[in-house]
Amino acid sequence: MDTKWKNNWARVIVWLLLFSHGVHGVMTTITQGPDYIGKNYFGTHSFQFELNRYIDDLLVFELNYIPIEEAKKQITVTSEEIEEHRLRYGELPDQVQNIKDQYEDKINQAIANNNQQNADAYTAERDRKIEDITENFRNDEHVLAKVAKEKEAEIDEIYKGLDRGRTGFKQHYRYFVYRITDKETGQVYSNLSAKDREQKIRDGQMAYLRDYSLGNSQSVQESHHRTGGISYSGDIPVDHPYKLPIETSPRNFEGQIGVTNAIKTSSDYAAFQSQQRLFYVYAISGVVSLLISLFVVNRWQIIERIAPRTGQATFNRVPLDFAAGITAIALFIAFNRLDTVRFIRVESVSRAIRFLFYNSLWTGLAIALLIYLYRRLKEGSDPQADFRGSMTARIWQTAQESFLIRSTGVQIFLILLFALGLGPGAIIVYLFNSSFLFVLYCGIALLIGLPLLYLILRQAGYFNKIALYLENIVQGYAVPDLTIKGQSKLAKIAENVNRLKQGVKVSQQEQAKSERLKTELITNVSHDLRTPLTSVITYTELLKQPNLSDEERASYVGIIDQKSKRLKVLIDDLFEASKMASGSVELTKQKVDLVQLLQQALAEYDEQIKTSGLQFRITTPETPVYALVDGQKVWRAFDNLIYNILKYSLEHTRVYISVQADGSIARIIFRNIAKYELGENVDELFERFKRGDTSRQTEGSGLGLAIAKSIIDLHDGSLDIEVDGDLFKVTISLQSA
Repeated sequence: MDTKWKNNWARVIVWLLLFSHGVHGVMTTITQGPDYIGKNYFGTHSFQFELNRYIDDLLVFELNYIPIEEAKKQITVTSEEIEEHRLRYGELPDQVQNIKDQYEDKINQAIANNNQQNADAYTAERDRKIEDITENFRNDEHVLAKVAKEKEAEIDEIYKGLDRGRTGFKQHYRYFVYRITDKETGQVYSNLSAKDREQKIRDGQMAYLRDYSLGNSQSVQESHHRTGGISYSGDIPVDHPYKLPIETSPRNFEGQIGVTNAIKTSSDYAAFQSQQRLFYVYAISGVVSLLISLFVVNRWQIIERIAPRTGQATFNRVPLDFAAGITAIALFIAFNRLDTVRFIRVESVSRAIRFLFYNSLWTGLAIALLIYLYRRLKEGSDPQADFRGSMTARIWQTAQESFLIRSTGVQIFLILLFALGLGPGAIIVYLFNSSFLFVLYCGIALLIGLPLLYLILRQAGYFNKIALYLENIVQGYAVPDLTIKGQSKLAKIAENVNRLKQGVKVSQQEQAKSERLKTELITNVSHDLRTPLTSVITYTELLKQPNLSDEERASYVGIIDQKSKRLKVLIDDLFEASKMASGSVELTKQKVDLVQLLQQALAEYDEQIKTSGLQFRITTPETPVYALVDGQKVWRAFDNLIYNILKYSLEHTRVYISVQADGSIARIIFRNIAKYELGENVDELFERFKRGDTSRQTEGSGLGLAIAKSIIDLHDGSLDIEVDGDLFKVTISLQSA
């Protein structure tokens, strides 16, 4: 098994070496082939660059050379140069003031030292300079002479360089020969002997020969070593270091430039010959290696061995964009390793082997990742799931979440930007070793960095307090409210935590209240249902006695009937209240006059009102007040409220009922004086089986208000209760039609 495993990996290594060398060889052929295939040394870029430099220097040192006295005679000064010199340091007032400022301290210092002689000398020197500057603005000739003198000094420096450079020019270009003729004057320039310069240079005598026309025309002839015309200006290049500051007339030259056979003994020529031979060997071996690697790739099962299926599951768990990214990086590094020049110019076999090894390593990694990525895409990965799990989506979601509160996101971004900038800033200060940069860096660190550090630490401490506070709340400890500091988002969180704590407290109180009301509900329901039921059972037992008179029997049956109907009313009201609270009641809405509906409800209790001793005061508008409601249900709400008024109002008091139209809202208001003392918690009156008579001695189910409120709520209205002492007020608000 071990032997088989070793053989498999040996094949993979051999294949990677062949493939990487093959790809490298093919790329070498493509990229370097034009420089070596069918070429000689004189066709290389390095030689052509050297030839162009030689022509430029030839124009400077020989063809366009003029004596220094002649160059100075050709000096010209333009009006633009005069104006530039005049305004070089600003307008006249600015220059005069500048000179005065320069000498003011010197003169004052001399006077303070009782050295009048120096003070007079400084004053005279200052006045001469002011006079000279003033003359610049009065007389162009005065400026012209100064500019011309500057150009003469520049020419002196250039000719010093020319004298030094000519020696180096002849030594550096010792293999080059030239015979050039001025087409206008017929003067011949050459570095050949006096005998040889009288005739053209013959091709057989040179390793390289080229005919030129140096001027505005194209080259007229070239030897067999190169083809294609090149045009050169007969003037010195503008960017040449020895370009004279004078205007010269263009000159036209023609002639020959050659390279002697002695260049074949130079190191550059020999290096090209060796490099060319190495290129052919490497290119051919690379093509052969690539063909062999492609031939055995399936036979040796290279694909499955480089990227085994066992690793596919692990690769698939990596986010798709991250996997694609590392694959792209590996491919980039692998191709970047295929640097032709780097390999061909190696100086030892060991470096060549090391280079090929690293090439194979990166090539194998890139191929393995590429195969895994291809399989993942081909085998049908879920694009939406891949996108949701990608690093890009995660980073984008995190960035969005960090900027949900924009001010906080911006603050964090700026803090990170500044913190990350301190490191590179310190490196820059160290590299430039500048005292100014050091002082600037320290100032920024002290004025911005330390306050920023303090702010971060303070906010971190505040955050820790909030976290500990929440932990104490969760554990049930009674803790005081958090201190609100400033207007930051952490302060807002602290404020919200305080509100949340108060909300939890209120919720706990409501829960306790709900438990209490639930207990009361069960007690009240049991009491109200058991009372009539007990009467029914008791009188039923009495009816079983055989010695009852007819009158007693009839009386008992009447009581049983009354209590049974009472029990039925309680059950019906409870059922209706449950339906109302659950919202499972269907409404048949119509346009109804609320005034008329109220009058109908009052008419049902006409007899009870007359005998109740209560004085009803009804106030309604002259015009109808319409609302889109279920008339039967709203009538039931009115009926329940009127019934409660008759049952719980104090005798011989007034009852006020009014209907008001307030814009789009219709209000029906009921007011009466209660005979029983009402509690402070008005909302509990809406609870089922809650009655104003806490002793529960009166008739009633305790569901009237609960049913009435549920009916009004189903109509998207409101039923509100107000208690002021014994004054009981109910306000119904409905949307008018």
